[in-house]
Amino acid sequence: MTDANPAQFRFHTPYRVISFAELIDEINVYIAKSPQSHYSVMIGSDSRAAALSEIVTAIAVWKIGNGGRYFWAKSPEERYATLRDRIYQEAMQSILLAQELRSALRDRLGDEFFWNNQLAVHIDVGENGPTKELKEGVLGMVRGFGFEAFAKPDAVAAFVLADKHT
Repeated sequence: MTDANPAQFRFHTPYRVISFAELIDEINVYIAKSPQSHYSVMIGSDSRAAALSEIVTAIAVWKIGNGGRYFWAKSPEERYATLRDRIYQEAMQSILLAQELRSALRDRLGDEFFWNNQLAVHIDVGENGPTKELKEGVLGMVRGFGFEAFAKPDAVAAFVLADKHT
């Protein structure tokens, strides 16, 4: 398991690579353009099915009913002995980043932002395939950290956005 702090990652945008502090600035500017809108902030991770793999984590800010933005970062490559190890590490990376993001956005946007908007963790597990036995345990772990948890097919931050960059 990696000791990398996801908040120290470099985040990719369509235009440039930014720090965590700049990511918070970008999200703040995006939301400030339409503060009356409702938003969903989603974090999800994915990795290649290989013994040595890097985990890609995506952060999506969806302006409900009107598009959104997303950012992504890669962790250093690491060796995973089993599929279970890799899936749980993807989940922990998403959870750790969600914790950092929630704290930074609360400082910037205030608690009222989180009453009307959700911060969810998306996990790349589903009802079918080799991850089906891991689904309930991983989703329970996410909920235990106080986040709303989604699996496939609703986990678009993981299996669509992060997957694009694995």
